Amino acid sequence: MKNLLREEKNGRTALLTRNLVPGKRVYNEDLLLRDGVEYRTWDPFRSKLAAAIIKGLPEGTIGVGSRVLYLGASTGTTASHVSDLVGPSGMVIGVEFAPRVAREFVENVARVRGNVVPFVADARDPSKYSVTEVDVVYCDIAQPDQTEIAIANCRRLLKKGGTLILVVKARSIDVLKDPGVVFAEERKKLEGAGFKVRSVIELSPFEKDHALVYSTI
Repeated sequence: MKNLLREEKNGRTALLTRNLVPGKRVYNEDLLLRDGVEYRTWDPFRSKLAAAIIKGLPEGTIGVGSRVLYLGASTGTTASHVSDLVGPSGMVIGVEFAPRVAREFVENVARVRGNVVPFVADARDPSKYSVTEVDVVYCDIAQPDQTEIAIANCRRLLKKGGTLILVVKARSIDVLKDPGVVFAEERKKLEGAGFKVRSVIELSPFEKDHALVYSTI
């Protein structure tokens, strides 16, 4: 049984992830049965990763058994779906800096999902969280130096051949510059650091002035 389902309805794509904790919701999402297995609806207007998958990010980019370092876990909406994707044999290491937000992440996600490990820490200093090498670094941080933060974490913790998924928030980097120019500049930073950029996916209409960069090292 797949951990991710894609369904077409009325000309629109819907995503569902197999619920790691049947009966439990994280953010009031719908729970649906498919062939006797419970799935959770994954809203692309509330999750940039879901939006990117709908717009072409390969579905196996985060697979069963993967170890994922999630920078900017926030309250855990997307992180909980990543937890579903990797399943019991995988792990999600969620890093969130803001204590209030991190508390929600711990209460609503980490405490009920055995494959989620939370850290209340600044992602600028990956030495602050005790983590061994990971398969994927997912970075969703609204900071001007978000790309540099992602690169620093990859250099310390991403295994050779691993994947970086970087959410680029153009207005957090430069509020005046055209978002397309910002996306191109951040791509060049990754390529200059030795990453192979596989695709740059603009997230409209789900998120304005955002793109997701899928790359490998």
